[in-house]
Amino acid sequence: MTSGTAETGTTGLPATGWRPLDPRTVLVGALVMAGVVAGAAVPTTLGLAGRLGTPAAVAWVVAGAVLLIGSVAAGEYVRWRRTRYRIGAERVELHTGLFLVKKRSLARERIRSVDLTAHPLQRVLGLVTVRIGTGEQAGHDSTLELDPVARPEGERLRRELLERTADAAPGPHRQGRLATLDPRWIRYAPVSFVAPALGGAAAGTVMQVSDWFGAQGQVIAWVGDRFRDTSVTAMILILVLAAVAAGVVGALGLWVEMWWNYRLEREPGGTLRVRRGLLTSRSVSIEERRLRGVDVVEPLGVRALGAARVDAITTGLAKDEEERHADQNTLLPAVPRRVADAVAADVLRRTESPTGAPLTAHPRAALGRRIRRALWAVAVPAALQAVLGAMLTPVLLWTALGWTAVALPVGLLLARDAYRSLGHTLSGDHLVVRSGTVRRSTAALERAGIIGWTVRRTYFQRRAGVLSVTATTAAGSGAYTAYDTDAGEGLDFAARAVPGLLEPFLERVPPTP
Repeated sequence: MTSGTAETGTTGLPATGWRPLDPRTVLVGALVMAGVVAGAAVPTTLGLAGRLGTPAAVAWVVAGAVLLIGSVAAGEYVRWRRTRYRIGAERVELHTGLFLVKKRSLARERIRSVDLTAHPLQRVLGLVTVRIGTGEQAGHDSTLELDPVARPEGERLRRELLERTADAAPGPHRQGRLATLDPRWIRYAPVSFVAPALGGAAAGTVMQVSDWFGAQGQVIAWVGDRFRDTSVTAMILILVLAAVAAGVVGALGLWVEMWWNYRLEREPGGTLRVRRGLLTSRSVSIEERRLRGVDVVEPLGVRALGAARVDAITTGLAKDEEERHADQNTLLPAVPRRVADAVAADVLRRTESPTGAPLTAHPRAALGRRIRRALWAVAVPAALQAVLGAMLTPVLLWTALGWTAVALPVGLLLARDAYRSLGHTLSGDHLVVRSGTVRRSTAALERAGIIGWTVRRTYFQRRAGVLSVTATTAAGSGAYTAYDTDAGEGLDFAARAVPGLLEPFLERVPPTP
């Protein structure tokens, strides 16, 4: 099998339109590996010094570093020499590989996204990674990645591949910038779920690094000395507060890294573009013709401050693990709720966002179901601790009592909040459903994008006179549910949302005279 590369002309580029990656590919690979090696060199040297002596340990580490960096540079050189791409009138083609040659192509009419990413080293060198996607859920087979190319070339590719002859559907809307960064939004970072996770990670990092240097015992002893005259309760409280403080600082830093220089723009041709990032710059483009709605998400901490973020509901956002963590579908970070609704309206080309429409409340039976779930969630662990306490140690009896005293009121409050969060309605061309308490979601889904309905009614739901109706779609999570609606109201809601789709399965009961 041939590589598909062509003869080069006097310009240094392939004469038949084939282009190479940027020649600085080799430099980037070598420098990245050098950074990895530098980070691993210190603990490795200290570990070897105790057995081989310091001079021998340093010599082995240097030799290994040179070998690793040289191997990566050689591999990147081969990849650069054997990788070519071409933008044709109908297809985008990529040929790469030495022993296993891969030839891949995407039809230009199916391309739905061209995203640009640049980590700090690439930004210094003026390079970007270009990810070209078709918007299908077929993993890497629906995506071509050019890593790296020069930034001007990446911008040219993005403009050329996303160029459309016609704009999106007409309606009241704004072109250009829809939202820009307000530094005051950073106040929502410390109340996100990321903060406690980062606090725990900071404590674990301290212990791991101290173990690398053989000083973990000394660190534990130092902490013990600081709290020698402190009660166990006070010591735990102080350590928790320290972890929380570290988590808050980490959350602030992560927010700055992710959202600095944020801009949401509507470009000619009907493309939404999100640009953000301090050290690693990101540019995500979403074609409006595959936009099926928006999801206004309110995590518990953020909601307590009256804020929400806006996610896009689109067809074909990649579902692999890397892109999920890259927040590829987030259009707006946590902002005041009124700002979130205003931006959602601009994105949907509406004067008012459907996510702010009044919702139909769900029956009281839905509240009873959530209270019973909360009681079970409290009772089962308490009963288990009580049984083990009676069999093993009375200490577990006290922990069961403490668990019940704390978890019962919290569970009942969350149950009531979960009930108050339920709601559904039809707002113009959109279906709106809301649910959740720890993570409340208000999804506005375009009714034309609904491809089916799932009606779920368990034994307990039948006894309570409620059911759940789920709109299935090819966009977003694939399913949006109105939980525990009144049986008649839920079916009528689904029938009105997409006339004719559910009607063949309904039996209308005539009103009693």
